Amino acid sequence: MDRLHTMSVFVAVAEEAGFAPAARRLNMSPPSVTRAVSELEARLGCRLLHRTTRKVQLTEAGQRYMADCRRILHEIEDADGAAAGIHSELRGTISVTASVMFGRMVVAPHLLEFLDLHRDVSITTFFVDRVVDVVDEGLDIAVRIAELPDSSLSAARVGSVRRVLCASPDYLAARGSPAEPADLAAHEVIAFAAAGPGAEWKFERDGKRSTHKPRSRLNVNSAQVAIDAALEGRGITRVLSYMVAAHVERGALQLVLEDYGPPAVPVHVVHKETGHTSARVRAVFDFLAQRLRNERVLQ
Repeated sequence: MDRLHTMSVFVAVAEEAGFAPAARRLNMSPPSVTRAVSELEARLGCRLLHRTTRKVQLTEAGQRYMADCRRILHEIEDADGAAAGIHSELRGTISVTASVMFGRMVVAPHLLEFLDLHRDVSITTFFVDRVVDVVDEGLDIAVRIAELPDSSLSAARVGSVRRVLCASPDYLAARGSPAEPADLAAHEVIAFAAAGPGAEWKFERDGKRSTHKPRSRLNVNSAQVAIDAALEGRGITRVLSYMVAAHVERGALQLVLEDYGPPAVPVHVVHKETGHTSARVRAVFDFLAQRLRNERVLQ
C-alpha cells in the first residue's frame, strides 16, 4: 500500500481514536483501515497504537511518528499547492490549539467566522489545558496565555489577562469584603488550580510581593466549577479575568483585592516558523491576531 496513504490512515485513526470512525472519515471499510495500520506497523517494526475494546491510544513511538506524519503530510499538501499555482489561495486544513475555556469562549467564535469567509478551508481545534509543543505535535497555530520563552515560533502579542479574585454580592454582603490578602483566612475560599490543590495565590502591591496559600474545603481543577460555586455564594475564588468578565459586567460577581493583583499575563498567537509558511496558516494567524486585539476581555 502507498506509504503516504498509510500515513494518512494512521493519522486519521489516531485523531479519531478508533478504526471505525477513521473508516467513516476516510470513506474506507474498517478492515481496510485496520490492514493499513497493521502493514505500517509491520514495516516500521514497532507498535504505534494500543488497542483495547473501548479505545485506541498512541504508544510513545506512535506519538513521535504522529507528529512526523502530520508535518510531512502538511508539507506535501503545501508542495502540491505550490506546484499547481494555488499556494497563495486559501484552501486546506489548519490546526489550532488553545486552553479549553479560552478556546471555547474566545477563540472558537473567530474560527467559525473565518470558516464562513473561506469555504475551502477546514479547521481542526485541539483545546487542552496543557502547553502544547506546536512543532512536535504537528499543529499550525497556538493561542498562549503566558510569557513566551525563546523558541522557533513566530508570535504576535494580542492582549493580556489578569488573575482576579471574585465572589458573589450576596456572599460579600454577608461576610464582608477582604481589605488585604491576610483577611482571606477568615473567608470561605474556592481553590482552583489546574494541577490540583496546594497552589499559592500571589499578590503584589507597590512593588511588594506576597503569597497566600488558601485553606479551602472546596478544591477544584475546573475553572467553570469554581466560577459556578462563586456564583452560588459559596466563597471567593481566583480565576483569569476573561473567564468572569461577563459575570462582573452584569453584577453577578464582584472583584476583590484589586489593588493587590499580580502583573498581567500576556496573550500571544503563535505559529511555527518555516521557510514557506502557507497562505492559509498565515491568513488564520493574521485573522486571529486582528480579532483578538479587539477583544474587550483582553484589554
